[in-house]
Amino acid sequence: MKNEKTYELVLTALFTAIIVIMAFTPLGYIPLVVINATIIHIPVILGALFLGPKKGAFLGFVFGLTSFINNTFKAATASAFVFSPVLAANIAGVSGIFKSLYICFVPRILVGVIPYFVYILIRGLLKSEQKVWRVVVNAVISVIFFFSVKAFIDNLMSNRSGSMPGLLAGTAAAVALFVILTMVSRKKTSASVALAYAGLAGAFTNTLFVMSGIYILYRDAYAQALGIAGDTVIDVIMGIVSFNGIVEATVAAILIAGVGLALIHVKPVKELKALPLPRKAVH
Repeated sequence: MKNEKTYELVLTALFTAIIVIMAFTPLGYIPLVVINATIIHIPVILGALFLGPKKGAFLGFVFGLTSFINNTFKAATASAFVFSPVLAANIAGVSGIFKSLYICFVPRILVGVIPYFVYILIRGLLKSEQKVWRVVVNAVISVIFFFSVKAFIDNLMSNRSGSMPGLLAGTAAAVALFVILTMVSRKKTSASVALAYAGLAGAFTNTLFVMSGIYILYRDAYAQALGIAGDTVIDVIMGIVSFNGIVEATVAAILIAGVGLALIHVKPVKELKALPLPRKAVH
């Protein structure tokens, strides 16, 4: 018991150090030709899986804290105030402090919580005797991958959302992934699909909560900072979610599945036992 607590303390310190290093160096970003995909949330998601949601929430708080520090003292972009209560106070007054605290910390803390329960859910569905759930799970992740590849190709083709190359590439990639996932998910002991979903959930949690918070709490101030009309903010946000968010989620799914499978051989995922689902009735 004592050794287990020591191990978890060491692992928490290690993940914390990785988050800090990633946040304050270029190591936290992967260049993808047209954008930089952040991977700072990767150690937060892994921490949630291997240490549980409580320590995952702590790692998410550290992630938020690094964002607060970066945006307060560097302020590299005009919209840095949405992540900095200090800067927000000068723009939106006292209310800005609480708005930015929410955007900066709450989504990142949830990144350390939600993937834990997503993993449990997906493992339960894949291990159930109801095979239809496996098809549904594989189909959902394949559809997400379709939009990711399509958005990436469309961006390379000057954002022509209806471009045929993007449609064809997305379809081919989605079909290939669905076939691979179907083969992998037949092995009930395999955790790769559940890990991939945990990665997706963590990345999307960060993107969706942050961007929705910006739109709801800072729409006009965000538009002014970017120099755009207020009614076009939703287009900018949807563009970020549909491209950056999907690409980052795909990267997270791949990395969490790969790194997670490697770590599982060293230490089982903490307390992650699949929830039992009702079996088919026998008549």
